[in-house]
Formats: sequence, C-alpha cells, structure tokens
Amino acid sequence: MKTGLFFGSFNPVHVGHMIIANYMVEHTDLKEVWLVVTPHNPHKERKSLARDHDRLHLVHLAIGDNYKLRASNIEFSLPKPSYTVDTLAYLREKYPQRTFALIMGGDNLTSLPKWKNPEIIMEHHDIYVYNRPGHDKTSLAESENIHFCEAPLLNLSATYIRQLLREGKSVRYLVPDAVFEYLDGSSMYRD
Repeated sequence: MKTGLFFGSFNPVHVGHMIIANYMVEHTDLKEVWLVVTPHNPHKERKSLARDHDRLHLVHLAIGDNYKLRASNIEFSLPKPSYTVDTLAYLREKYPQRTFALIMGGDNLTSLPKWKNPEIIMEHHDIYVYNRPGHDKTSLAESENIHFCEAPLLNLSATYIRQLLREGKSVRYLVPDAVFEYLDGSSMYRD
C-alpha cells in the first residue's frame, strides 16, 4: 500500500493541513496519508511547541472518522531531533509491505538538499509537492520521484492561530470543528 507521510509540528493542526492531506489521498495514487506529528523539528525551536501528545490528540480530533487519514506518533520513540531519513528507514523496516512517500510544500523541496542524507530520501521515495507562494520549482523538480500537485492552499499558519489564541480571539473555521471545540475549552496556547 502506498502511504503518504505528511510530517509537521501541527502546532496546532489547522484546516490548511487537512485540505492538503485530503487532497493528496483523493487526487494522487496515495491510498493513505499519515499526519506524522514531529516532536522536534531540527529547524525549529522546541520552546514554542505544545506537548507532543496534546498535538497528536488534536490531529486525531481533526481526522475524525476519515479512514484514509491517520495520526502518527512514530517519531515520539525515535531519537531527537527527528531526521526524516532516519524515520523513513525505521518505517521501511517496521512496515515492509508499505511503500512510503513524502508530502511537502515547495519551500521544503527547496531546502531538501540541506537535509540529512537527501540523496537517500530521493533515491528511495516519491515526493509529492504542493506549491507554496514565493517558492519556485528547484532543479530537483527534474527528478522522476518528484510529483507536483495543485492542492488548494490557504494563507494560514499555526503561528497565526497561536497568536489569536493568546489574544483571546476566536479560531473558529481556521481549525477543524472538533479541534476548535477542544481549544475553546482549554488553556492550550493561551499561556
């Protein structure tokens, strides 16, 4: 089964993430998309992150009953910070019956050559890229493993959502309904 891996801090997950995940599973050859909650992205500061299990819980709420999407905590038990190439190796070993592909924005494709062992990632995995404003296709675009997708995009960020929550403003319609209900009744991101 071909499974797309959509890595992210999901701090918090929002409707933009869900639109991309759903688009990939409905409009490509991916049979499933796993939203992989990353405990510590080596390119981001950890202090701004909500607790790992809280972010994972929000992703579960966002997915609801969509059987084509899955929340994954696979990186929680791996060494920190998480490197995609290491996670992929672990997943190939743990799930040999699956073929894993990456889902990323055009901004990540541009930075891929700076990642740990990018040539291994490129050699063994398809990469599905959704366009991001201001990021042109790179020289990597000529690779047969790179697939560009015209997923609908929103100009929305988790940073903006956290800012609204800190200011006591509503995030209704910016996050899935179940996530809104949870956040509305908690102090998460407000401190």
